[in-house]
Amino acid sequence: MGSKTDGSSSEWWRGAVIYQIYPRSFMDSDGDGIGDLPGITSRLEHVASLGVDAIWVSPFFRSPMKDFGYDVADYRAVDPLFGTLADFDAMLARMHELGLKLIIDQVLSHTSDQHAWFAESRSSRDTPKTDWYVWADPKPDGTPPNNWLSVFGGPAWQWDSRRKQYYLHSFLAEQPDLNFHNPEVQAALLGEVRFWCERGVDGFRFDACNHQFHDALLRDNPPASLASIGEVSTVRADNPYAMQQHLHDKSQPENLVFLEGLRRLLDGYGAVALGEVGDENAPPVMARYTERGKRLHQAYSFSLLTADHSPAHLRHQVEALDDALAHTGGWGCWAVSNHDVPRVATRWSDGGAPDTRRDRLWLALLLALRGSASIYQGEELGLPEAEVPFELLQDPYGRAFWPEFKGRDGCRTPMPWTAEAPNGGFTTGTPWLPMYGSHLPLAVERQAADPGSMLAFSRALLHWRRTQPLLRTGGIRFIDAPGPLLRFERSDGNRSLQVVLNLGSEPVSMPLPEGLMPLVGQPLAPTAVIQDSDEKRMLTLSPYGVFFGTPAAEEGRS
Repeated sequence: MGSKTDGSSSEWWRGAVIYQIYPRSFMDSDGDGIGDLPGITSRLEHVASLGVDAIWVSPFFRSPMKDFGYDVADYRAVDPLFGTLADFDAMLARMHELGLKLIIDQVLSHTSDQHAWFAESRSSRDTPKTDWYVWADPKPDGTPPNNWLSVFGGPAWQWDSRRKQYYLHSFLAEQPDLNFHNPEVQAALLGEVRFWCERGVDGFRFDACNHQFHDALLRDNPPASLASIGEVSTVRADNPYAMQQHLHDKSQPENLVFLEGLRRLLDGYGAVALGEVGDENAPPVMARYTERGKRLHQAYSFSLLTADHSPAHLRHQVEALDDALAHTGGWGCWAVSNHDVPRVATRWSDGGAPDTRRDRLWLALLLALRGSASIYQGEELGLPEAEVPFELLQDPYGRAFWPEFKGRDGCRTPMPWTAEAPNGGFTTGTPWLPMYGSHLPLAVERQAADPGSMLAFSRALLHWRRTQPLLRTGGIRFIDAPGPLLRFERSDGNRSLQVVLNLGSEPVSMPLPEGLMPLVGQPLAPTAVIQDSDEKRMLTLSPYGVFFGTPAAEEGRS
């Protein structure tokens, strides 16, 4: 334990690949049906074999589990469901033995309503913590103080009969928002971060980090319009939250000062910050939040977690972020799946059948973009979204919006380890969510024995990417391409490589510049063919084909 100032100048995170573990569903060690920290430790060799740089572990802190750990009741305690602090220390030590960094989830914008801070704050208007949360009087007619809405649907205000006031909750009513305008709250939260720095973690993923301040005047949000809300909503269109411009309930300028203090703390330990930015116009927020050396090290958004996966959408989102980051020297992180959205193998399938070629394409795209990359557990296996019947649904978000929205449980079902074992080898008990039958043939053990599997491809591509500096830190420039093709160049000013991806289900051909040759050593199946004729040179990509090329003059140096 203790500080790690020797690592404070390292930029290992720049261009890193981060593997996200959702602990409830990764591996259960004690047969209670819920994954835990010893379970994670027992499966770390699998993660290390992929060739990733770090592991992000979703919350494991003491919690009533109304939002499955994102409602923290004690920032310094491991929930008994997941183990003990000793289990955490053993997990961290094993990760470091395997050369992996550990990033833990920190939920600073809100706590559980079972946190001791909230219990004191709601007990009276005269306690020392009376304004540690966002309290407000009702309007004269008894209605909430303004029109702010919860991400999970309905008003963002909950009446409390003890204080005879409303409190703000941007998410569930059981997740009251902390009042970041109070310096004591900021100091207390920095203390919670310091606790884990002292235990030796390598970084933090800060949940909903742009929700950390609210407009102190509690001004109403204006209604949204197509022109004002932007092109990427953080919620579904059938959620009333999408009907507002969220000008006053998040992404406030005061947050920048807090993030600077947070960065100073982290720099003292050599720890890295990855921020989740849920904003309808995320790129400028991400650019400000990751301004070089001042605030977070990197941030990610929901830009590629939507249903739209057209070449035009992908190009627009990547260019918008790259343009914004160019002004601040910031850094982005990309993800195409996580614990909050349907799995990419289904979400971007256009309703079609599972297709390993398409799964390989999305992984190649993710690893070829400028920025770091986050891979969600099971993505290396090509797992599709699971079907969870209503009677087994756990997610309160899904229960509220059923049946149009089935919630987040479909991407949170247990990881399949052994096809023939009960519950796929995840648990000897009854799993908290059912093991999805279609996942069993894709189990780790079965794919590990198949050199043509998605797992084998994932390992090969991830290890190869580690040998390609341009893919880790090079700049990016998009090049116009026909139809379903997405084409861009990665370069550092001296060397370059080109990436062409066929996002369509039919073969596509395009003229290829003279001298551009396939990059030697790339672990991609022959999905691209170059044909030379007297008149022109053509590149033909098969359905979901991928091409990595480099100028012939540079091939020997690649």
